[in-house]
Amino acid sequence: MIDVLASGPSSTIQDLGRPGLAALGVGASGAADRHSLRLANRLVGNPEGAAALELTLGGLRLRFGCDARVALAGAPCAVVAGERRRPLAMGAPERVAAGEELRVGVPPAGVRTYLAVAGGIAVEPVLGSRSTDTLAGVGPSRLARGDVLPIGPAPCTPAPAATELAGTADVAVAAEPVLQITPGPRADWFTDGARGLLGATAWTVTPDSDRVGVRLDGPPLERCVGGELAPEGMVEGALQVPPDGRPVLFLADHPVTGGYPVIAIVAPADIPLAAQARPGTVLRFRPSRRGLTLFT
Repeated sequence: MIDVLASGPSSTIQDLGRPGLAALGVGASGAADRHSLRLANRLVGNPEGAAALELTLGGLRLRFGCDARVALAGAPCAVVAGERRRPLAMGAPERVAAGEELRVGVPPAGVRTYLAVAGGIAVEPVLGSRSTDTLAGVGPSRLARGDVLPIGPAPCTPAPAATELAGTADVAVAAEPVLQITPGPRADWFTDGARGLLGATAWTVTPDSDRVGVRLDGPPLERCVGGELAPEGMVEGALQVPPDGRPVLFLADHPVTGGYPVIAIVAPADIPLAAQARPGTVLRFRPSRRGLTLFT
């Protein structure tokens, strides 16, 4: 078992989510930065989709009731364990002894850090996943002081050697992310100028961003088609444009449907970069070859 002594600004349990249920009104949820979740799990010998902890801006304190193998990936933090505050490395398997306290600091860059434990966090799954969906309220609650987290049986698979992970431990934190986009289903609802502006603007991440979506500040994108839009299915990476003209980039806990036009879709491979963009970060969109003509 693991005792939660402090949860930080927002810590949740996440795995790779519950895909395939959108037709029933259930979003996929799961880790906002799946690359980092997979990496943390691989480092301790878990299956890549095992449940781990997603920390938003650090601040987590845990006490381990047994010896454990742990690993952290994602936004880099100072991490210490035990009374002597023994430093633990990011991106590497580490040992924590029974009774030791683990403390995770605030990352100087990025937003989300993932803490995997050999055996995974063994809370009861809901609809096939242990992920916390903060919008729908599905899955376990956000972590709080006093929570006790069960750990599953440690895997027989040993932690991989550093050479096996060469090139995979790059942290998905960029000073000024550039995200590849393709045209959305309602790109033709926007003027030529608005479509060009999307790729030409340096957008700023606003403080009201969360696991639902990254809200962006910049010049409003003008529509050429007015009126209301019936609710349509939404996907992770959709750039939905509300009436104020400033896009919202949907992340893991996005709604299943939405009624505002989607001008573009961010490539799945670039979602981790968006998930690690903290308020004040400037990001840009680069049209893929398929969308180059439409957005230039």
